[in-house]
Amino acid sequence: MSDGNDLQRSNRTSSRRSQSAAREDGRRSLEEVSSRTRSRRRFLGGAVAACVAGVGLTSTVSASTDPYSQYYDDYATVVDVTEAGADATGTESITPVLEELRGDDTLLVFPEGEYFMDEQFRFTGFENFGVVGENATLIPANYHDFDGPQYRLFRLGVSYSPGGHLRFEGFDVDQSAPETGIRTIEAYASDRLEVRDVTVRGFHDSGTWGPGLFNVTDPDGRGIVERFRAPDGGAWVENTPNAGNRWRGPIGIEANQNAGTLEFRHCWLGGFPNNGLYAAGGDGTIIVNGGWFRNSNGANVRVGGRDSEIRWPTVEVDSTRPEDVSQRGIRIESGRNIEIHGAAVEITSPKPTSHAISVMNTCESARIDNTRLHLEGSDVNHGIVVSPECGEATIVETEITHETAGGYPLWIRDSGRTEQILAEYLTITGQAGDASGFRDGIRCERDNCRFSHVDVAQHGRDGVDRNAIVNTGADLTVYESDLRASQYPFVDLGSDALVRDSTLESSGGHEAVCLYSSSTNPTFKKNRLVDGIRDLGASGVTTWENTYQ
Repeated sequence: MSDGNDLQRSNRTSSRRSQSAAREDGRRSLEEVSSRTRSRRRFLGGAVAACVAGVGLTSTVSASTDPYSQYYDDYATVVDVTEAGADATGTESITPVLEELRGDDTLLVFPEGEYFMDEQFRFTGFENFGVVGENATLIPANYHDFDGPQYRLFRLGVSYSPGGHLRFEGFDVDQSAPETGIRTIEAYASDRLEVRDVTVRGFHDSGTWGPGLFNVTDPDGRGIVERFRAPDGGAWVENTPNAGNRWRGPIGIEANQNAGTLEFRHCWLGGFPNNGLYAAGGDGTIIVNGGWFRNSNGANVRVGGRDSEIRWPTVEVDSTRPEDVSQRGIRIESGRNIEIHGAAVEITSPKPTSHAISVMNTCESARIDNTRLHLEGSDVNHGIVVSPECGEATIVETEITHETAGGYPLWIRDSGRTEQILAEYLTITGQAGDASGFRDGIRCERDNCRFSHVDVAQHGRDGVDRNAIVNTGADLTVYESDLRASQYPFVDLGSDALVRDSTLESSGGHEAVCLYSSSTNPTFKKNRLVDGIRDLGASGVTTWENTYQ
């Protein structure tokens, strides 16, 4: 064991032994601290700009300089944890002090300093509780020295006994030492959850649960997790001291029991082995507003729920570890009316299943709007994949640049469902290959799809043949679109397709359209079909007012 670990273990033991004698050495009792903090609240109400000398949280803090003074009137008791005996030098464990201070309608304030924790602090069933830091740093103990469940620093509320209103703000968490990764906070609140400005520094290498778990338990409750950041990611569990006890490893942020409205605003997550932001398991509404998510296995942003929104996130996959098998950009599932708006997804280190956006079977309705995808690399990869059993989906004002060894920029998979898949003002560009036979810009295998004002250019990498649209379903409509490809702009193997008011042109000397023998009743009206139609035995072909040059 390292000298640092021995020191931490010794300090923890010493702090426990000295609890009974602490007050004799000058530490105030809870009653004394509470009395002083109540006086502080009364003083702040009547003397906003004056300095406090011996009356409140600190002897030199004024309301005008204290960043959390705005919260004081929300609590009956406001406590400076250092005045209650918490060590701010990172030497002794503060958990015993926090256990003594625990109380409803209480705000615990951590002044600037370093706070060592070697066991969990738990508080549940409260109505109103807050923990805030003023440039405060939390330092977890080494995995082997952490006392009790090696899972969390703060457990505030549980599913069966949540808090009412919870506030947790303003902490750096120093996990830079080896094997100190641990969940910073796990929180369940029924009415209001507020978490802000928490930054986890260091690689999560202990194999325990990931940095944060948050849930709002009441359908009418609301929560916000703002600027929660763990940019250094986490290790696969088999590479940690917790090997064999978990699957894959930590999740970055988890919210899979949410019943209310929970927003994640400007959060950052590095590469975690078991999803980055994983918020797909509840019936509530998830809102992802901005943020940066990169290199997680599973999915970087994984969202479900009713009326959920993913707005303006940046998702990057530019690094793949040997254990990573799927690094999807955004995955939506288990809900309805889920919207992706303004997302930017860039995948430059793809794995074969790393779709940029996956619309899963359990998604009843979805909208992808004003989104930009960029995929490149030496492996097969797909852009937007619409799964067979999902419901209706709309893709609007979206651009896909596809530069991989093969794959479909848009893949609408074979399905027995007939809800419409609509793409409007969709642009697909890039030079991709045809590895594994994936050589179509849009692969449409489902009935009742409509493409309006789409612009597809598929010229092929290193001279390979690619098609713009291949249809195997029924009742497809293509309207006012530009389709260009090195092989065929439009290939039909389905039934009752309608192409009208569009321009179709091959750059490889092929016809504009190829109809296979399985194609029945295709219709082409008022199009520009450069070099005409190649008919391999289709039945019921209708053409009207087309031009062929």
